[in-house]
Amino acid sequence: MSLSAIGNSERPTTESLDKALEVYSTRHLVRRIVLLTLAMLAVVLVSLMLGRYTAWPSQIFQTIAEHFSASGILTDPKLDRALFNIRLPRIVVVVFVGMALSVAGASYQGMFKNPLVSPDLLGASAGASFGACLAMLMDLGNEFIQIFAFAGGLLAVLCVLGVNRAVRSDALLGLILGGILIGTLFSSGTSIIKLVADADDKLPAITFWLMGSFASITLRDMLLTVPLMVLGFVMLLSQRWNLNVLSFGEEEARSLGVNTRRTRFIVIFGATLLTACSVAIAGIIGWIGLVVPHLTRAIVGPNYRVLLPTTMLVGAIFLLIVDNFARLIYSVEIPIGLLTSILGVPFFAFIYRRNMKGW
Repeated sequence: MSLSAIGNSERPTTESLDKALEVYSTRHLVRRIVLLTLAMLAVVLVSLMLGRYTAWPSQIFQTIAEHFSASGILTDPKLDRALFNIRLPRIVVVVFVGMALSVAGASYQGMFKNPLVSPDLLGASAGASFGACLAMLMDLGNEFIQIFAFAGGLLAVLCVLGVNRAVRSDALLGLILGGILIGTLFSSGTSIIKLVADADDKLPAITFWLMGSFASITLRDMLLTVPLMVLGFVMLLSQRWNLNVLSFGEEEARSLGVNTRRTRFIVIFGATLLTACSVAIAGIIGWIGLVVPHLTRAIVGPNYRVLLPTTMLVGAIFLLIVDNFARLIYSVEIPIGLLTSILGVPFFAFIYRRNMKGW
Protein backbone atom coordinates (compact mmCIF):
# COMPACT_ATOMS: atom_id res chain seq x y z
CA MET A 1 0.00 0.00 0.00
CA SER A 2 1.38 3.43 -0.81
CA LEU A 3 0.64 6.87 0.50
CA SER A 4 -0.82 7.84 -2.84
CA ALA A 5 -3.84 5.80 -1.92
CA ILE A 6 -4.50 7.97 1.08
CA GLY A 7 -5.28 11.21 -0.59
CA ASN A 8 -4.00 14.02 -2.69
CA SER A 9 -2.19 15.92 0.09
CA GLU A 10 1.62 15.89 -0.06
CA ARG A 11 1.93 15.28 3.69
CA PRO A 12 -0.78 13.00 5.09
CA THR A 13 -2.14 13.77 8.55
CA THR A 14 -3.15 11.51 11.40
CA GLU A 15 -6.77 11.74 10.28
CA SER A 16 -5.99 10.81 6.67
CA LEU A 17 -3.95 7.75 7.68
CA ASP A 18 -6.65 6.63 10.10
CA LYS A 19 -9.18 7.05 7.30
CA ALA A 20 -7.07 4.87 4.99
CA LEU A 21 -6.87 2.15 7.66
CA GLU A 22 -10.52 2.38 8.64
CA VAL A 23 -12.43 -0.88 8.21
CA TYR A 24 -15.26 -0.39 10.70
CA SER A 25 -17.06 2.77 11.79
CA THR A 26 -16.25 4.33 15.16
CA ARG A 27 -19.59 3.22 16.56
CA HIS A 28 -18.93 -0.39 15.58
CA LEU A 29 -15.42 -0.27 17.06
CA VAL A 30 -16.65 1.15 20.38
CA ARG A 31 -19.38 -1.48 20.56
CA ARG A 32 -16.93 -4.32 19.91
CA ILE A 33 -14.36 -3.04 22.41
CA VAL A 34 -17.05 -2.68 25.09
CA LEU A 35 -18.25 -6.24 24.39
CA LEU A 36 -14.67 -7.55 24.62
CA THR A 37 -14.16 -5.73 27.93
CA LEU A 38 -17.35 -7.23 29.35
CA ALA A 39 -16.30 -10.64 28.04
CA MET A 40 -12.95 -10.39 29.82
CA LEU A 41 -14.63 -9.43 33.11
CA ALA A 42 -17.02 -12.36 32.71
CA VAL A 43 -14.17 -14.81 32.06
CA VAL A 44 -12.30 -13.46 35.12
CA LEU A 45 -15.39 -14.02 37.28
CA VAL A 46 -15.87 -17.56 35.95
CA SER A 47 -12.17 -18.27 36.57
CA LEU A 48 -12.56 -17.16 40.20
CA MET A 49 -15.53 -19.52 40.56
CA LEU A 50 -13.90 -22.60 39.10
CA GLY A 51 -11.50 -24.91 40.90
CA ARG A 52 -11.40 -27.72 43.42
CA TYR A 53 -13.16 -25.36 45.85
CA THR A 54 -16.13 -24.17 43.78
CA ALA A 55 -17.79 -20.85 44.67
CA TRP A 56 -20.80 -18.91 43.39
CA PRO A 57 -20.57 -15.21 42.43
CA SER A 58 -22.44 -14.14 45.58
CA GLN A 59 -19.89 -16.00 47.74
CA ILE A 60 -16.98 -14.43 45.83
CA PHE A 61 -18.29 -10.87 46.20
CA GLN A 62 -19.06 -11.47 49.87
CA THR A 63 -15.59 -12.86 50.53
CA ILE A 64 -13.90 -9.95 48.74
CA ALA A 65 -15.96 -7.44 50.75
CA GLU A 66 -15.13 -9.21 54.03
CA HIS A 67 -11.43 -9.42 53.13
CA PHE A 68 -11.14 -5.64 52.83
CA SER A 69 -13.54 -4.80 55.66
CA ALA A 70 -12.29 -3.30 58.90
CA SER A 71 -13.90 -5.99 61.05
CA GLY A 72 -11.69 -8.79 59.67
CA ILE A 73 -14.48 -11.35 60.19
CA LEU A 74 -14.57 -14.00 57.46
CA THR A 75 -17.58 -16.20 56.78
CA ASP A 76 -15.50 -18.66 54.76
CA PRO A 77 -11.75 -18.52 55.55
CA LYS A 78 -10.97 -21.36 53.10
CA LEU A 79 -12.50 -19.47 50.20
CA ASP A 80 -10.64 -16.32 51.26
CA ARG A 81 -7.30 -18.19 51.14
CA ALA A 82 -8.20 -19.83 47.84
CA LEU A 83 -9.12 -16.49 46.24
CA PHE A 84 -6.33 -14.23 47.50
CA ASN A 85 -3.45 -16.68 47.78
CA ILE A 86 -4.04 -18.89 44.75
CA ARG A 87 -6.70 -17.90 42.22
CA LEU A 88 -6.46 -14.11 42.13
CA PRO A 89 -2.63 -13.92 41.71
CA ARG A 90 -2.79 -16.62 39.05
CA ILE A 91 -5.62 -14.94 37.13
CA VAL A 92 -3.88 -11.54 37.21
CA VAL A 93 -0.63 -13.07 35.92
CA VAL A 94 -2.45 -15.02 33.19
CA VAL A 95 -4.24 -11.84 32.06
CA PHE A 96 -0.98 -9.87 31.93
CA VAL A 97 0.94 -12.64 30.15
CA GLY A 98 -1.84 -12.97 27.56
CA MET A 99 -1.78 -9.21 27.03
CA ALA A 100 2.03 -9.14 26.89
CA LEU A 101 2.55 -11.87 24.31
CA SER A 102 -0.32 -10.63 22.14
CA VAL A 103 0.70 -6.97 22.02
CA ALA A 104 4.38 -7.93 21.50
CA GLY A 105 3.41 -10.13 18.54
CA ALA A 106 1.17 -7.45 17.01
CA SER A 107 3.92 -4.82 17.35
CA TYR A 108 6.52 -7.06 15.71
CA GLN A 109 4.15 -7.91 12.86
CA GLY A 110 3.70 -4.21 12.19
CA MET A 111 7.35 -3.32 12.50
CA PHE A 112 8.55 -6.16 10.26
CA LYS A 113 5.50 -5.91 7.95
CA ASN A 114 5.18 -9.70 8.13
CA PRO A 115 2.05 -11.61 9.25
CA LEU A 116 4.06 -14.65 10.39
CA VAL A 117 6.17 -12.87 13.00
CA SER A 118 5.83 -13.76 16.70
CA PRO A 119 7.40 -12.38 19.93
CA ASP A 120 10.22 -14.95 19.92
CA LEU A 121 11.57 -13.72 16.56
CA LEU A 122 14.62 -12.03 18.10
CA GLY A 123 15.50 -14.92 20.41
CA ALA A 124 14.01 -13.59 23.66
CA SER A 125 12.19 -16.85 24.41
CA ALA A 126 15.26 -18.97 23.59
CA GLY A 127 17.48 -16.80 25.79
CA ALA A 128 15.00 -16.82 28.68
CA SER A 129 14.66 -20.61 28.42
CA PHE A 130 18.44 -21.03 28.55
CA GLY A 131 18.70 -18.77 31.60
CA ALA A 132 15.94 -20.58 33.48
CA CYS A 133 17.33 -24.02 32.65
CA LEU A 134 20.79 -22.91 33.78
CA ALA A 135 19.36 -21.78 37.12
CA MET A 136 17.55 -25.11 37.56
CA LEU A 137 20.74 -27.01 36.69
CA MET A 138 22.54 -25.05 39.41
CA ASP A 139 19.71 -25.96 41.81
CA LEU A 140 18.82 -22.33 42.53
CA GLY A 141 15.51 -21.14 43.97
CA ASN A 142 12.41 -20.03 42.09
CA GLU A 143 13.34 -16.33 42.38
CA PHE A 144 16.72 -16.97 40.72
CA ILE A 145 15.05 -19.00 37.98
CA GLN A 146 12.94 -15.97 37.09
CA ILE A 147 15.92 -13.61 37.33
CA PHE A 148 18.10 -15.84 35.13
CA ALA A 149 15.27 -16.24 32.61
CA PHE A 150 14.71 -12.50 32.43
CA ALA A 151 18.44 -11.81 32.06
CA GLY A 152 18.79 -14.52 29.40
CA GLY A 153 15.99 -13.00 27.30
CA LEU A 154 17.56 -9.54 27.45
CA LEU A 155 21.03 -10.94 26.69
CA ALA A 156 19.75 -12.79 23.62
CA VAL A 157 18.16 -9.65 22.15
CA LEU A 158 21.29 -7.60 22.89
CA CYS A 159 23.30 -10.20 20.95
CA VAL A 160 20.80 -9.90 18.07
CA LEU A 161 21.26 -6.13 18.04
CA GLY A 162 25.02 -6.70 17.91
CA VAL A 163 24.63 -8.97 14.86
CA ASN A 164 22.33 -6.38 13.30
CA ARG A 165 25.11 -3.76 13.43
CA ALA A 166 27.18 -5.99 11.15
CA VAL A 167 24.42 -6.11 8.50
CA ARG A 168 24.43 -2.51 7.35
CA SER A 169 22.50 -2.95 4.12
CA ASP A 170 19.10 -3.77 5.62
CA ALA A 171 18.20 -3.18 9.27
CA LEU A 172 15.18 -5.51 9.31
CA LEU A 173 17.10 -8.26 7.53
CA GLY A 174 19.88 -7.94 10.09
CA LEU A 175 17.41 -8.30 12.96
CA ILE A 176 15.80 -11.39 11.44
CA LEU A 177 19.16 -12.98 10.65
CA GLY A 178 20.46 -12.19 14.12
CA GLY A 179 17.29 -13.63 15.70
CA ILE A 180 17.73 -16.90 13.83
CA LEU A 181 21.42 -17.20 14.71
CA ILE A 182 21.17 -16.22 18.37
CA GLY A 183 17.95 -18.18 18.91
CA THR A 184 19.61 -21.31 17.54
CA LEU A 185 22.68 -20.72 19.73
CA PHE A 186 20.66 -20.39 22.95
CA SER A 187 18.41 -23.33 22.00
CA SER A 188 21.54 -25.44 21.58
CA GLY A 189 22.70 -24.32 25.02
CA THR A 190 19.34 -25.41 26.48
CA SER A 191 19.73 -28.82 24.82
CA ILE A 192 23.19 -29.23 26.34
CA ILE A 193 21.79 -28.41 29.79
CA LYS A 194 19.06 -31.04 29.34
CA LEU A 195 21.72 -33.54 28.25
CA VAL A 196 23.86 -33.10 31.38
CA ALA A 197 20.96 -32.66 33.85
CA ASP A 198 20.12 -35.39 36.35
CA ALA A 199 17.56 -37.61 34.61
CA ASP A 200 15.77 -38.48 37.87
CA ASP A 201 15.39 -34.99 39.31
CA LYS A 202 16.36 -31.91 37.32
CA LEU A 203 15.57 -33.07 33.78
CA PRO A 204 11.83 -33.64 34.47
CA ALA A 205 11.62 -30.22 36.15
CA ILE A 206 13.35 -28.54 33.19
CA THR A 207 11.14 -30.35 30.68
CA PHE A 208 7.94 -29.44 32.52
CA TRP A 209 9.02 -25.78 32.87
CA LEU A 210 9.73 -25.53 29.15
CA MET A 211 6.15 -26.64 28.39
CA GLY A 212 4.75 -23.64 30.26
CA SER A 213 2.58 -23.52 33.38
CA PHE A 214 0.95 -21.10 35.84
CA ALA A 215 0.64 -23.74 38.56
CA SER A 216 3.22 -22.23 40.91
CA ILE A 217 2.23 -18.56 40.64
CA THR A 218 2.24 -16.69 43.96
CA LEU A 219 1.32 -13.19 45.11
CA ARG A 220 5.03 -12.33 45.19
CA ASP A 221 5.40 -13.32 41.52
CA MET A 222 2.48 -11.07 40.62
CA LEU A 223 3.90 -8.06 42.49
CA LEU A 224 7.36 -8.48 40.95
CA THR A 225 6.27 -9.02 37.34
CA VAL A 226 3.25 -6.76 36.77
CA PRO A 227 5.12 -3.41 37.16
CA LEU A 228 7.71 -4.42 34.54
CA MET A 229 4.95 -5.51 32.16
CA VAL A 230 3.15 -2.19 32.64
CA LEU A 231 6.34 -0.43 31.53
CA GLY A 232 6.45 -2.60 28.40
CA PHE A 233 2.78 -1.86 27.64
CA VAL A 234 3.39 1.88 27.92
CA MET A 235 6.37 1.69 25.55
CA LEU A 236 4.49 -0.24 22.85
CA LEU A 237 1.24 1.71 23.12
CA SER A 238 3.20 4.94 22.75
CA GLN A 239 4.28 3.77 19.26
CA ARG A 240 0.81 3.06 17.86
CA TRP A 241 0.91 6.00 15.43
CA ASN A 242 4.46 5.22 14.31
CA LEU A 243 3.55 1.58 13.63
CA ASN A 244 0.69 2.81 11.46
CA VAL A 245 3.09 4.94 9.44
CA LEU A 246 5.66 2.12 9.20
CA SER A 247 2.99 -0.10 7.66
CA PHE A 248 3.15 2.16 4.57
CA GLY A 249 6.90 1.68 4.14
CA GLU A 250 10.23 2.76 5.60
CA GLU A 251 10.94 5.63 3.21
CA GLU A 252 7.43 7.03 3.47
CA ALA A 253 7.65 6.89 7.28
CA ARG A 254 10.86 8.92 7.20
CA SER A 255 9.25 11.44 4.86
CA LEU A 256 6.55 11.96 7.50
CA GLY A 257 9.17 12.75 10.13
CA VAL A 258 9.13 9.40 11.94
CA ASN A 259 12.46 8.41 13.46
CA THR A 260 12.34 4.79 12.30
CA ARG A 261 15.49 3.78 14.17
CA ARG A 262 14.18 5.09 17.49
CA THR A 263 10.76 3.51 16.85
CA ARG A 264 12.37 0.12 16.18
CA PHE A 265 14.46 0.40 19.35
CA ILE A 266 11.41 1.24 21.52
CA VAL A 267 9.34 -1.56 19.99
CA ILE A 268 12.15 -4.10 20.36
CA PHE A 269 12.90 -3.09 23.96
CA GLY A 270 9.22 -3.06 24.97
CA ALA A 271 8.44 -6.38 23.26
CA THR A 272 11.58 -7.97 24.72
CA LEU A 273 10.66 -6.77 28.21
CA LEU A 274 7.17 -8.26 27.91
CA THR A 275 8.36 -11.54 26.36
CA ALA A 276 11.17 -12.03 28.88
CA CYS A 277 8.82 -11.36 31.81
CA SER A 278 6.25 -13.78 30.41
CA VAL A 279 8.75 -16.59 29.86
CA ALA A 280 10.41 -15.95 33.24
CA ILE A 281 7.16 -16.36 35.17
CA ALA A 282 5.33 -18.99 33.10
CA GLY A 283 7.76 -20.76 30.75
CA ILE A 284 7.28 -21.13 27.00
CA ILE A 285 3.73 -20.36 25.83
CA GLY A 286 3.61 -20.47 22.06
CA TRP A 287 1.18 -19.23 19.40
CA ILE A 288 -0.45 -16.49 21.50
CA GLY A 289 1.65 -13.74 19.92
CA LEU A 290 1.02 -15.13 16.44
CA VAL A 291 -2.67 -16.07 16.51
CA VAL A 292 -4.27 -13.36 18.67
CA PRO A 293 -3.15 -10.32 16.58
CA HIS A 294 -4.74 -11.84 13.46
CA LEU A 295 -7.94 -12.62 15.34
CA THR A 296 -8.03 -9.03 16.58
CA ARG A 297 -7.53 -7.63 13.07
CA ALA A 298 -10.64 -9.53 12.03
CA ILE A 299 -12.54 -7.81 14.86
CA VAL A 300 -11.32 -4.16 14.69
CA GLY A 301 -9.20 -3.84 11.52
CA PRO A 302 -5.50 -3.02 10.97
CA ASN A 303 -5.34 0.46 12.58
CA TYR A 304 -2.72 0.15 15.33
CA ARG A 305 -4.27 2.97 17.34
CA VAL A 306 -7.16 0.56 18.02
CA LEU A 307 -5.47 -2.77 17.27
CA LEU A 308 -2.85 -2.77 20.06
CA PRO A 309 -5.16 -2.10 23.05
CA THR A 310 -7.81 -4.45 21.63
CA THR A 311 -5.18 -7.15 21.09
CA MET A 312 -4.41 -6.96 24.80
CA LEU A 313 -8.07 -7.65 25.65
CA VAL A 314 -8.37 -10.57 23.21
CA GLY A 315 -5.05 -12.06 24.38
CA ALA A 316 -6.14 -11.92 28.01
CA ILE A 317 -9.48 -13.60 27.23
CA PHE A 318 -7.88 -16.29 25.05
CA LEU A 319 -5.13 -17.27 27.49
CA LEU A 320 -7.47 -17.17 30.50
CA ILE A 321 -9.89 -19.58 28.82
CA VAL A 322 -7.04 -21.92 27.85
CA ASP A 323 -5.64 -21.77 31.41
CA ASN A 324 -9.03 -22.78 32.82
CA PHE A 325 -8.99 -25.84 30.57
CA ALA A 326 -5.38 -26.58 31.58
CA ARG A 327 -6.17 -26.72 35.29
CA LEU A 328 -9.65 -28.29 35.14
CA ILE A 329 -9.83 -30.65 32.17
CA TYR A 330 -7.86 -33.43 33.91
CA SER A 331 -6.98 -34.44 37.45
CA VAL A 332 -3.36 -33.38 36.82
CA GLU A 333 -2.78 -29.89 35.43
CA ILE A 334 -1.84 -29.93 31.74
CA PRO A 335 1.08 -27.67 30.70
CA ILE A 336 -0.55 -24.66 29.08
CA GLY A 337 2.08 -24.47 26.34
CA LEU A 338 0.79 -27.76 24.97
CA LEU A 339 -2.81 -26.55 24.86
CA THR A 340 -1.96 -23.24 23.17
CA SER A 341 -0.09 -25.17 20.47
CA ILE A 342 -2.91 -27.68 19.97
CA LEU A 343 -5.53 -24.91 19.76
CA GLY A 344 -3.31 -22.40 17.97
CA VAL A 345 -2.49 -24.43 14.86
CA PRO A 346 -6.05 -25.01 13.55
CA PHE A 347 -7.16 -21.60 14.80
CA PHE A 348 -4.38 -19.86 12.90
CA ALA A 349 -5.06 -21.90 9.76
CA PHE A 350 -8.71 -20.78 9.85
CA ILE A 351 -7.84 -17.11 10.41
CA TYR A 352 -5.06 -17.19 7.82
CA ARG A 353 -7.46 -18.45 5.19
CA ARG A 354 -10.18 -15.90 5.91
CA ASN A 355 -8.33 -12.78 7.01
CA MET A 356 -4.78 -12.68 5.60
CA LYS A 357 -5.57 -10.85 2.37
CA GLY A 358 -5.88 -7.49 4.12
CA TRP A 359 -3.80 -8.05 7.25
